[in-house]
Amino acid sequence: MKILLEKMRFHAFHGVMPEETIVGGEYEVSIALDTDFSKAMETDDLEGTINYAIVFDLVRQEMHIPSKLIEHVAGRIMKSVKQNFPQVEAIEVRVSKLNPPVNGDMAQATVVVNG
Repeated sequence: MKILLEKMRFHAFHGVMPEETIVGGEYEVSIALDTDFSKAMETDDLEGTINYAIVFDLVRQEMHIPSKLIEHVAGRIMKSVKQNFPQVEAIEVRVSKLNPPVNGDMAQATVVVNG
């Protein structure tokens, strides 16, 4: 069973370039959670699944901590979600920097971490 939380959007201040830490940029985060939510399917009770609002708040907290690398941000998000939801059997976190500062046209740069 899988829960997907897709394309959460944030303005954040990650980057190696000095201007990225001043002006900031746009980011998207998507998370896939492998967890057993069969209890919620039967009972219609939030206690049997993952609370999306709490996951969003955890992601927002990590996105507001400036980092040089989105790899670091993705790792922190993964760790935070796993610590707060031990029932998660596996997790995939995707962090995308939209319109990254390169010498050309690039829609986004994305890192993917699994745990």
